[in-house]
Amino acid sequence: MRRAVAAALLAGALVAPEALAQQPPTSPPVSPPAVAPQRPAAPRPAPPPKPAAGTPAKPQATGPAPARPAQAPDLAYGAFQRGYYLTAFHEATKRIDATQDTRAMTLLGELYANGLGVAQDDRKAAEWYGLAASRGDRDAMFALAMFRLGGRAGPKDTGEASRLLAAAAKLGHPAAAYDLGLFYVEGQLFPQDYDRAAELFRIAAASGSPEAQYALAVLHKEGRGVRQDMAESARWMERAATAGVVDAQVEYAIALFNGTGVPKDEARAAGLFRKAAMRGNAIAQNRLARLLSAGRGAPADPVEAVKWHLIATAGGAGDAYMEEFAQKQPEAVRKSAEKAAQSWLEVIRQSRT
Repeated sequence: MRRAVAAALLAGALVAPEALAQQPPTSPPVSPPAVAPQRPAAPRPAPPPKPAAGTPAKPQATGPAPARPAQAPDLAYGAFQRGYYLTAFHEATKRIDATQDTRAMTLLGELYANGLGVAQDDRKAAEWYGLAASRGDRDAMFALAMFRLGGRAGPKDTGEASRLLAAAAKLGHPAAAYDLGLFYVEGQLFPQDYDRAAELFRIAAASGSPEAQYALAVLHKEGRGVRQDMAESARWMERAATAGVVDAQVEYAIALFNGTGVPKDEARAAGLFRKAAMRGNAIAQNRLARLLSAGRGAPADPVEAVKWHLIATAGGAGDAYMEEFAQKQPEAVRKSAEKAAQSWLEVIRQSRT
């Protein structure tokens, strides 16, 4: 399940799109409009290897996979990771019968939750998750919390979900800590508490959650729940950007361009804007267009500048300066840019129909 973080997390931190039109072509990019980090899906298993010729293909998991336990060898989890779900089911069942193994209970919950090797059955999944959670398994706690939030195997129960998330977070589950931090930001289940949210985001960020790294970076940028520290913000923003969080790539590119909390590096900023632009971020597309129009961080390229302007405008990031720049270009430049942008514009149009 994915749920956007409360707008309050970024309120006042970022500039509205209409402000873009006031920026001169050589001025540093301003912050993008409010974008909300989203709830991460729980980790998924690695795709199984391709079967040898003549071997029936195994179905792949479509849902979150519990972490493989440290003990090895583990026949049940090994089969699960390779996509042999019926084998995983039988091995897990044998372990439960023999030793009441908690991790095997979580695995059965996962198999039933996603219909892997067995018919999907939310009620049985919740029962197995519940048994494992009652015995202290943090992955089962998190999975059951997602069931309670989504109303699977029963009515929605945000109170029970928050209790389970708190228990899993206490045991170091990154996604649980992040989700619980969102609750404290939103101030619905609990009184709004940025100090507690920052603490939880830090736990998740240190455990490698890119979304939590981005959220913590924003809190440090704004001084909410933690001291305002642009260098610390840039440090976490870089980690989230490296992990592929598009919003973090845009924010970190802005920090690099401005030299905010990090040494100024226009070339690296341009590279990050291009990465985010290629992934469809309209703000990054607009910033890249501006840099290419002015030759900042990358050689000036009017065709590419106008191309990205057209794409950004179609995506909702219009810009009066770039529109004027485009209109001043020779017809040959405009036509080349329109041709280069055509495939992008078609995708954008199709996404809206």
